[in-house]
Amino acid sequence: MRAAIITISTSKAAGRGEDESGPRLAAFAAELGAEVVGADLIPDERATIEARLRHWAQGERCALVLTTGGTGLAPSDVTPEATRAVIDREVPGLAEAMRAASREHTPYWMLSRGVAGVCGSSLVINFPGSPRSIEQTGAAIRAALPHALALLAGETPSH
Repeated sequence: MRAAIITISTSKAAGRGEDESGPRLAAFAAELGAEVVGADLIPDERATIEARLRHWAQGERCALVLTTGGTGLAPSDVTPEATRAVIDREVPGLAEAMRAASREHTPYWMLSRGVAGVCGSSLVINFPGSPRSIEQTGAAIRAALPHALALLAGETPSH
């Protein structure tokens, strides 16, 4: 299974600081058995985010496209809007599970606006930008992802 990682951070894309979230997200994808075929580090610009999501989901046909960053309340946080513009249908349970998993780690858990959805046969999931949150929220959805990806691939696994 092919996967792509997109880190969305204007400051990191400009070279101010090291991207820690992208590599953690790549490790999460590898734990799922995915081959990470690409990783982007891009600014918080809606058109750029949409273009990269389309590139990896539709152009490169990655089964899994994971983003990190841009899911909060700042005016520049436009990852959810860009994702909704690209996906065909949402998978709200994944985003809800991720927010619920954050509850025990931060009092700001309910401010995360990340979404998850399907673009063609690709699963797109927005992770928060905090490196620690990758493991915390990923643990909440890890068990469901192989089944979801099998369904999107046209397989009929048992329920």
